[in-house]
Amino acid sequence: MQKRKNKSVSERDLYYVAVKVFLEHKGKLFIFKDRYGDWDLPGGRIQKHEFRASFDQVIKRKMAEELGNSVQYKLGKPIVFMRHQRLERSSNSMVKIFAVGYRAAFLGGTIKLSGMHTESLWVPVRSFNPRPYFEGGWLTGVQEYLKLRRR
Repeated sequence: MQKRKNKSVSERDLYYVAVKVFLEHKGKLFIFKDRYGDWDLPGGRIQKHEFRASFDQVIKRKMAEELGNSVQYKLGKPIVFMRHQRLERSSNSMVKIFAVGYRAAFLGGTIKLSGMHTESLWVPVRSFNPRPYFEGGWLTGVQEYLKLRRR
């Protein structure tokens, strides 16, 4: 039997945890651009006070914050897991994010972008090329999602 080596804390990696929503309507996927010019999916990081909250509750908060209170959707199951690294502009440091991507169906309501977002698109699931829009782990996650949906 092999002896396990204890790894020091400095060898372990730290990640923020986030939820992302692949929101679809009539064969199209919703994407939007943030105020820094990066394309994204609805969702975001879990806040400290949400430690015991379900992912569904976190998604509900993020959807209301980013798309407005009138948006109605039916949340599906987790479908994609993503790891992304990006510059945190508030601290000018690199952060790592582990995200759980959920499929969701848009049921209605008016999308009203928050002040954090400047533009949105509904892109066709069957033909959308995410490479010009996404990068890093978000690109990998969107590509994986599209591959699953195009089967």
